[in-house]
Order: sequence, then structure tokens, then C-alpha cells
Amino acid sequence: MEIKEKNYWLETVTVPAGDNRPLRDNVDVAVVGSGVTGLSAARALAKRGVGVAVLEAETLGWGASSRNGGMVLTGMKLPVPTLISRYGREKVQCMYAASLASIDCVEQIVQEEQIDCDFSRCGHLEVACKQAHFDCYAESAALIAREFKHPLRVLPKSELRTEIGSDIYYGGLVDETSAGLNPARYVAGLVVAARRAGVALFDHTRVERVECESSRSSNGGHRFRVRTAKGSLLAREVLLASGAYTSNATPALRKKIIPIGSYIIATEVLSQDLACELSPKNRMIYDSKHFLYYYRLTSDRRMLFGGRAAFFPETENTVRQSAEILRRGMVSVYPQLHDTKVEFVWGGTLDFAFDVMPHTGRFDGMYYAVGYAGHGVAIGTYLGTKIAGAICGDPNDIPFDCIPFPNPPLGLRSGHTWALPFAGAYYKFLDWVS
Repeated sequence: MEIKEKNYWLETVTVPAGDNRPLRDNVDVAVVGSGVTGLSAARALAKRGVGVAVLEAETLGWGASSRNGGMVLTGMKLPVPTLISRYGREKVQCMYAASLASIDCVEQIVQEEQIDCDFSRCGHLEVACKQAHFDCYAESAALIAREFKHPLRVLPKSELRTEIGSDIYYGGLVDETSAGLNPARYVAGLVVAARRAGVALFDHTRVERVECESSRSSNGGHRFRVRTAKGSLLAREVLLASGAYTSNATPALRKKIIPIGSYIIATEVLSQDLACELSPKNRMIYDSKHFLYYYRLTSDRRMLFGGRAAFFPETENTVRQSAEILRRGMVSVYPQLHDTKVEFVWGGTLDFAFDVMPHTGRFDGMYYAVGYAGHGVAIGTYLGTKIAGAICGDPNDIPFDCIPFPNPPLGLRSGHTWALPFAGAYYKFLDWVS
């Protein structure tokens, strides 16, 4: 069986095309990017009577939002003690509460809009690659229970077979709150929901420049002239929701983002017995490394296995090279899959910030939300909805708003891929010494 170099998720749905009409002369809000952040914000704004145009450089939902592993995860990338030492206990309590609320936010939208995307509260399992990693789990679970009133369950190695058909790990940590879904079907559902709410959706409409103009209205203020490949429009507010694909149209934000490639393979359909052996409770699974693997079963019983096989953003070469790297990784976890065919391989680019944190706020008067580091399905949906509320005048209680946002070193920013191998080597070094 020849491996198809295409996104498996997009084989399960057709994402609707953009509107076949000219750009509006002016709108209340222009949203740059049609991933989960942009679409959830646009939907929420339109439901409150705000005129919205979504501007997408490629097809709707083209970026990481439709190419990821479909994991709707609680928590953040950094350990809780690190977060508390950096931001303080009260702020981190709000951050963790937001991460839990983000799962509810996705579920509520799926239910309200009747999006058929295989959403399931299946929970997630983190597996320890070293004894030292497992030794931290009990302390971490106790801290999270005490500080955030959120229960986690620690599994010793002797009980791990109840959760995963692999013997290479030293134990696990289970969170029952997390969920899984089909990300392409979720994005397609958001497109339909946004359009139904009255959002104008423009694909193949790359934003080339955004300029602030003085408003001629009686109340003064300013507006933004958004210039695109298909013309320009005026907007009272702009939301930058382009993630790792943020361009020089907004250079202040672009230099803050580290674009990191993430790659996924999907096997042929597995037998029911084998699928149950590999993942008895159908969890979303990821390991404890910085240079991690993440994996899960799809609804049609394929093993989907992803990771940072190459730090470069996706190209034809990196996708092909990643297929073999990930297959070897998959077989090292699951020897049972040694003779299983890999049917699909694809890649996408994630938006990391140097501090590995989500960030919201304003640059040059424009709203933004970036830095999801692989947690974008949940937190991206939540932040899009919350920013929509802030634009409408709701109190801004987003805990990631205006926290320190460091510049990455060594030219590690969107459009500067030459330094990404250094990032990969750095994370591999951390895994070696941890």
C-alpha cells in the first residue's frame, strides 16, 4: 500500500468554500485567519449582531486547526510549579481554570451547532518515558488537586496495561476531563455555524498589509485599512488569528512566533481486538518528553501517531522523511503494529512562543491570540470566544492577556526557518538530561 501524502482528516469531510462575492467596503471586525480561534470569535461576534469578515490566505481552516491530532486537552505545557514561580499562585489558578473551561467551551459549541465531529470526553493519558518523570507525577497530581480542585489519577507501571497496550513506559497520569474529536469536521462545522450567524468568509484572500487610519466618524477614534490580494476593507477592530502562519503584514506579531513542524501518520484500519489492545479506553495519549510523541485511535480504528519528527515547517521532503521516523517511533511503542501498513502522512506547523505560553492582547491596536503549542483545539476555541466578548465590551478576564511576551532568540521566528534545527537539538538535550 502506497502512503498517501495527505491529511487523513480531510478525507472524512469537505470543508465549505469561502463566499463568492466581493469584499465588503467596511465591517465592524476583520478576522485574519480561519482556524478555530478566528472562526469561534467570528461566530460569537456575529451572534451578538457584529458585522464580521474572516480573511483566509488559503482554504478555510487550512492551517493547524484541521491538521492536528484532534486532542482537546486540559492543562498547559509547562509544569505547575514553574507557572506559579513565574506568574504567582492566583494568576495560575485562573489560567488552569481557563484550560478546564476551554473543554466545556468546545463541547458547548459542538452541541449548540450540532457539529458531527466525533467529540468524546474520553480523557487523556500522559505516559512517563523515564522513572524520574513518573516520580514527579504523584507530586504534580497532589498539587493540581490542592490548588485547582482538579483530580488526576496516577497509574504505576504495574497497572498501565489497563490503559495502553505497551510495556515501554514507567507509569502514567490520567485526566478524565480531556476529549477527542475529528478536527477537520470540527472546523467544517465552525465554518457552517459562522456563516449561519451572518459572518462573511473569504478564502484565498491573503492579508498583505494593515494600516491604522483616523476615523472620519463623529466620535473620532480610528479604523484599520486591511489590504488583501482581492482588495481592501475598513474595519473598526482587527483580530489576528493566523497562528504559525502570521506574515509580514503584521511584523510586530510575526517576530514573536516560533513556527514548529509537527507530523502525523495514520495506519490502515485495525481490527477491533487489536484496537482495544492498543488503547483499551480510547484515550488521547502523549508521552512525557519535550520532543514528544502523541497518539490515539480514530473513530474508524486507525492508529494516528504524531510528533516533532522534524522541526522545520511542512514541505514535501519533511513530510516524506517524517513518515519513516514516525513509523519507527510507533513500532517502538507498539511492536504489535510492526506489520501494519501506514496509509496517510501529513504535516502542519504549530505556533510556539519562546516561553511556551498562550498569549492574548493587542499589538498596534489589533487584538491577537497565539502560542498554543499543540493545545490549540481547546484553548484556541476558548480564547476566540473570550476575545469576541472583550470586543463587545465584556470585562476582559483572560488570564493570558498582556502577560510578558518575550522575543525568541537566534532569529527563531515565523519565516526564519534556518534556526529551527537548534530548537530541535535543544529539546532533545532537555530530554536527555531530564
